[in-house]
Amino acid sequence: MTADTTEPEGRTADPAGRRREQRGWYFYDFACSVYSTSVLTVFLGPYLTSVAKAAADPEGFVHPLGIPVRAGSLFAYSVSASLVVAVLAMPLAGAAADRTGRKKPLLAVAAYLGAAATTGMFFLEGQRYLLGAFLLIVANASFAVAMALYNAYLPQIAEPDERDAVSSRGWAFGYTSGALVLVLNLVLYSGHESFGLTEGTAVRICLASAGLWWGVFALVPLRRLRDRPVLPAPAKSGTGGRERDGGEAVEEGAVGGWRQLVATLKDMRRHPLTLSFLLAYLVYNDGVQTVISQASIYGSEELGLDQTTLITAVLLVQVLAVAGALGMGRMARTYGAKRTILGSLAVWTAILAAGYFLPAGAPVFFYCLAAAIGLVLGGSQALSRSLFSHLVPRGKEAEYFSAYEMSDRGLSWLGPLVFGLAYQLTGSYRDAIISLVIFFAAGFVLLARVPVRRAVAAAGNPVPDRI
Repeated sequence: MTADTTEPEGRTADPAGRRREQRGWYFYDFACSVYSTSVLTVFLGPYLTSVAKAAADPEGFVHPLGIPVRAGSLFAYSVSASLVVAVLAMPLAGAAADRTGRKKPLLAVAAYLGAAATTGMFFLEGQRYLLGAFLLIVANASFAVAMALYNAYLPQIAEPDERDAVSSRGWAFGYTSGALVLVLNLVLYSGHESFGLTEGTAVRICLASAGLWWGVFALVPLRRLRDRPVLPAPAKSGTGGRERDGGEAVEEGAVGGWRQLVATLKDMRRHPLTLSFLLAYLVYNDGVQTVISQASIYGSEELGLDQTTLITAVLLVQVLAVAGALGMGRMARTYGAKRTILGSLAVWTAILAAGYFLPAGAPVFFYCLAAAIGLVLGGSQALSRSLFSHLVPRGKEAEYFSAYEMSDRGLSWLGPLVFGLAYQLTGSYRDAIISLVIFFAAGFVLLARVPVRRAVAAAGNPVPDRI
């Protein structure tokens, strides 16, 4: 009989077993990051817009469910709709995972639903804009739910002093796969005629390949990660002291998901320092996500750069983000995660200032800006995740990481709104890009005010030597 190597708080006591799980955990980032890079950042937006324009009326509108929508707005609206679906689904998944201890089956469902929807984008052609919008909503919502469940494993597979490094390696694995597949996609896309393909067919193959990659490599974490048992819930009146079986627990977790979300938010009020960090992360991460999503528009519309330059810049970000994630992970071991994140926010502010003064028609300077973004992007995200893992009360990882993921995905509309309003009021993308400084400045101040060592202790967790 195999000895139980799980500690009371759910972490694996055996170092070899823990490292095996960590290596499996890295591979989920390796699997799903291709979706973020090739699908969401590079190919789907322009392609879905072209499909919608092909189906538009003479005034440039499509009419999903009878609602007039500008063809050029369909992609943005679909992304927003997917985030609404994710916000509705994440509390259900988080509550079910924590009540049953069965995160892995839920992760598998979310991952393969997203991978299947992404693979199905191969059939997005002609005037099938409704199919494209539907698949985008399913894929993006599934991606967000799966990431919440995936992140919730971090406190269970890594000791407190390991988490910065483990989280950083996960991001590095993700950026590595994103860069690798993007190179292959660009070879296919740029040389589609030599392969006997139309441009549209090449794009559809690139989209579908991301879904296949996601599904194949998701097998690694699903084989290596383990579910942890949870303590039996106290018997309720009328049950005769009978413990709930797994099916009953899952059903109760699903039905009570939103009730559990309310309970989670109330519980967070008992941990105000955790809530303070989450607020700081919400603010500065909104700035990070907006810079990423709007950089291509800034490059094409304000700087007059061609599509090849923009895609190559995205590839440069992916490559350097690997080094950035690992390098900032090492810095955190010396200076602590909080100080390292604060330093990265200062660099983000400098990047925006440099972007404001960037000359038009100068791709070399744009590449320099992309390189700087890559060096701080992976590290700031990885260290934020690992720092938050220290602030989560034991036994509530999935619920709290659902809230974390909701702050990441569900509220990421504010930065683009500020960017859009700044452009609408001034007519200048330079003014729009510099307006995002407010997110990094406010996030810096909010994070600096969080006493993280006290926050870790207040959550009932051991305080690392460096944090």
